[in-house]
Amino acid sequence: MEWTLEVVVVPVSDVDRAKAFYSDQLGFTVDHDMTIDENTRFVQLTPPGSGCSVVIGKGAVPDMTPGSIKGLQLVVNDLPKAHAMLLERGVEAGEIQVFGMGAWDGKADLDNVGFVHFTDPDGNAWAVQQISSRR
Repeated sequence: MEWTLEVVVVPVSDVDRAKAFYSDQLGFTVDHDMTIDENTRFVQLTPPGSGCSVVIGKGAVPDMTPGSIKGLQLVVNDLPKAHAMLLERGVEAGEIQVFGMGAWDGKADLDNVGFVHFTDPDGNAWAVQQISSRR
């Protein structure tokens, strides 16, 4: 039996601001934006190529403290390109880091050990890791 992770709830304080960040700055696709009433709204967004979406909202999502999620991780096959895209789109992303070694020197292989970190407007923490092939 296969088990797939399909949705991760990301707690935010301002749904419109978060939706703009995830769609306009990160390039996630808006799958659903549903308002039930003035107290209930959910927005589902999916990173390009991902089988797992994030859900933000109010009322229809679990009550969690905005910014309390740490360790969300995206995977790309070209970290320098992804880093440049984040910066071009106005995301305050850190420098490329090599796990256990510090700042990337521009030469070291980044596969499996290259990371860039950023937070959304509420402080939910994300990492982007380079993995160009899987076994």
